[in-house]
Amino acid sequence: MNYRHAFHAGNHADVLKHIVQLALIDSFKRKDSPFFVLDTHGGRGRYLLASEESRKTLEAEDGVMRLMSQPKLPDVVERYLKAVQADNPVGAMITYPGSPLLTAQALRPQDRMAACELQPDEAAALKKLFAHDTRVGVYEGDGYDKIRALVPPKANGAKIGRGLVLIDPPYEGQDAEYIRILAALKETFERWPQATCAVWFPIKQRRSILHFLRKASALPFKSALTIELLVRPDESPLRLNGSGMLVLNAPYQFDRVVGPALPALKQHLGEAGASTRLDWLKTAE
Repeated sequence: MNYRHAFHAGNHADVLKHIVQLALIDSFKRKDSPFFVLDTHGGRGRYLLASEESRKTLEAEDGVMRLMSQPKLPDVVERYLKAVQADNPVGAMITYPGSPLLTAQALRPQDRMAACELQPDEAAALKKLFAHDTRVGVYEGDGYDKIRALVPPKANGAKIGRGLVLIDPPYEGQDAEYIRILAALKETFERWPQATCAVWFPIKQRRSILHFLRKASALPFKSALTIELLVRPDESPLRLNGSGMLVLNAPYQFDRVVGPALPALKQHLGEAGASTRLDWLKTAE
């Protein structure tokens, strides 16, 4: 696998993904009982914005940095920006926190997280990042294969009823990746039916996406919500025109929580022809 997220950290796709991720975690924190987060493709957890990879693409400048310069944004976006800023000195942007670090920042003492990473050097960096956090387990290996061992989750021998499985693969082989995601979702539901699952997907080839969404929404989850941000027209399969999040077993009225973010993201991150979409593919009866 050749993918390295350091080239893309803080771009428009990260912005959408992490806004949704943090909003989901905040929904779990409305109750005192513990929750569990499984991050199947964790990366290294923290990315230097002055690194060679980041400076080569400058994608963060067209993503999170544009939002940081805005005086007022919807609450769900401001919450995300505060989480990013918490990993940086006051008034500066040196690093961008990946999904495992954003989750860990939001965990309470009773909550737990497992983060998986296939690439050895990235996994080593992730293990070092969380070496002193007993709430977090880091596993080197294929995150899809770890689902069987990690769900349903337990803490101190007791099952954890609520939680999130975050699936954010590199999509180096897009159609093949969708097959693996569907298998992972099916296994997650069979082992932990009350889990919320959130899948990030790139928007390049709409036909493949629609096929995947139809298959995923047919799984026996109670609900399926799609949240999409296109920063340019959906017409070139050679560029990342945008991305989306599929949320299965979404919290009640979750569309109302994340919906206000979309017009702001379109306005500040989009080019001519940018668009957003928020659709329930299936709602709880």
